[in-house]
Amino acid sequence: MNIKTFIRSLRVPFFTAVIVPILLGAAIAWNHQGYLMWGYFWLTLIAAILFHAGANTANDYFDHLSGADAINREFISPFTGGSRVIQEGKVTPRQMLSIAIISYLLGSAIGVYLAVSRGWFILALGLIGLIGGYFYTAPPFRWVNRGIGEVMIGLNFGVLCVLGSYYVQTQRFSWEAVLASLPVALLIAEVLIINEIPDYQADKAVGKNHLVVRLGRRGGAILYTLLLLSAYLIILALVLTRFLPAMTLITFITAPLAFKTSLNALKHYDVSARLKPSNAGTIIIHLSLGVLLSLGFLLDKII
Repeated sequence: MNIKTFIRSLRVPFFTAVIVPILLGAAIAWNHQGYLMWGYFWLTLIAAILFHAGANTANDYFDHLSGADAINREFISPFTGGSRVIQEGKVTPRQMLSIAIISYLLGSAIGVYLAVSRGWFILALGLIGLIGGYFYTAPPFRWVNRGIGEVMIGLNFGVLCVLGSYYVQTQRFSWEAVLASLPVALLIAEVLIINEIPDYQADKAVGKNHLVVRLGRRGGAILYTLLLLSAYLIILALVLTRFLPAMTLITFITAPLAFKTSLNALKHYDVSARLKPSNAGTIIIHLSLGVLLSLGFLLDKII
């Protein structure tokens, strides 16, 4: 396996899913205490990336076993249908599973160190993340088949990452960190939902009864639009109730792109090839809104 195939197997470009919430948790911590412990920050980020790599590769492995990726003919590369490296014969299923296990072991080792150093609450968050990520498609739970996969991903890549990053820095729980994580949690679930629309037929055929399979493509597009709107309404409501600093309203800079991706999803939900702008746009919204939300906390402290 060459390095290019290895990077593709991990789906490295999508690591923004964990980078964004880890940054947000650290920004809130800096807002609260005026400094960061950079060593612990980098360890937290590396552990989160390793857990994400484990989830990505485990998902590919179990989607191969179920046949979901093999029968998928409407996937939008590189956003949906998995990494495709198993289907193309570049990586064996056993190699993919090995990468997943090694990633989780390395991430867990760092997690245990952080738990010993900063508090055992970190271990609890890590265990929830492991169970939520690995068993997304893995038996016996297969969260995606039960229609709660989107909830688990939102929890893992939203609340748990933000709160964990915050706790490592401050050694205390924060409702502000939990509330601030909600828009990020919704947006990473949105990435999943918009990616599930092109995969609808293949996922339905193998029993991946996620929300889009249950609601249909049109229902999935409507849900996508409503949740995208909800992310902005949550920020506005939290600012108005003073749970978030006013500076976090800079996130509304991304609203025009959100409007554009929603219109495209509602118009082309049944034509997979035309959904690509929405697939890409949702990732950009998640990244940019998360960074701007973090910046809002930094500006609030500085100003």
